[in-house]
Amino acid sequence: MEMVRIIPMASSIRPSLSSFRSCVSRFGVSLSSCNSSRRPSFLHLGSGICAGRIYCPGGFIYAFLICFYFSLTDSKCYAAVQQSQLFSVKASKLFRVEGSNMAVRAAGNMAQASTSITQEEALEWVKKDNRRMLHVVYRVGDLERTIKFYTECLGMKLLRKRDIPEERYTNAFLGYGPEDSHFVIELTYNYGVDKYDIGTGFGHFGIAVEDVAKTVDLIKAKGGKVTREPGPVKGGSTVIAFIEDPDGYKFELIERGPTPEPLCQVMLRVGDLDRSINFYEKAFGMELLRKRDNPEYKYTIAMMGYGPEDKSVVLELTYNYGVTQYDKGNAYAQIAIGTDDVYKTAEVIKMSEGKLTREPGPLPGINTKIAACLDPDGWKTVFVDNIDFLKELELL
Repeated sequence: MEMVRIIPMASSIRPSLSSFRSCVSRFGVSLSSCNSSRRPSFLHLGSGICAGRIYCPGGFIYAFLICFYFSLTDSKCYAAVQQSQLFSVKASKLFRVEGSNMAVRAAGNMAQASTSITQEEALEWVKKDNRRMLHVVYRVGDLERTIKFYTECLGMKLLRKRDIPEERYTNAFLGYGPEDSHFVIELTYNYGVDKYDIGTGFGHFGIAVEDVAKTVDLIKAKGGKVTREPGPVKGGSTVIAFIEDPDGYKFELIERGPTPEPLCQVMLRVGDLDRSINFYEKAFGMELLRKRDNPEYKYTIAMMGYGPEDKSVVLELTYNYGVTQYDKGNAYAQIAIGTDDVYKTAEVIKMSEGKLTREPGPLPGINTKIAACLDPDGWKTVFVDNIDFLKELELL
């Protein structure tokens, strides 16, 4: 074997020749396979130990590569660099092969990367991600009946409607403002299905109104069902009321001044509140806005979200003393959340011990990138690429 000359680098992290050869051969790239008759070829080597491009003019090989070598096994090194790529750990080196001599030169600054991304680093990225709750999805038995109730009794607007006959379902989007800036409802009607089981796990949706009593009178006049008359909340002073829509979904009317987000709450019941709070903070990047225990009525609530309660939608998690499991039925479906990167989001969910039900990638037909997961209680959330979501709206 001929000697390999290695020019000292500023970084103390240096790949050995054996690791470099192992890296290159692992991804099917041969240093001897290039010749001067070929046009320049650029090879992306994936998310493995080495990633970069190989250029082969006149017997010279220039390679911009990322090679991390910490005397680890290939699998550990692969995982470390894959995570480093995901969180933009930047490093570059210039390898030059001339005849049988190799020179390794530093080109730019190389990050002092660790072999793994910590939970703290993942949480920091999640909190910087541009996230917003986009819509909540659930199923109804009569789409036109529900649209009529929401528009006439709750003051919502029908934003758009789409029919997918090949899949035998129709969607209707309703809310109090455009989808690119407001949290909205996505109703799903499946052909021929007129009834669903709401179960015991789903709680209610919250709507902020300026006058609860007046809203309740309007709903009664339209034939709506009121399950709790207007009055102060138990243990507090905020005036609320509860109503039911034609399919049995409950809505809490909350007396509040003018707000940019009238559709302001989704309440779900959970079996372990602290576990759920920890998951939504780490995996979803939500903030615990407040937590309130009501020992008299044997329940505790936690408000989670991406902004203050009076200006944005929140997820209300409810723990009832001693109840660890609920029947989720088949009516409520999921919440959709916008993200700048569904691939990074999926990695953080995995690190937070979440369960992915759909790996990140584009949806067939519309190419909107999504990823889907379940929280510790089995509640589903879909993350949607922010740019793709806006493109989808622009194509309507």
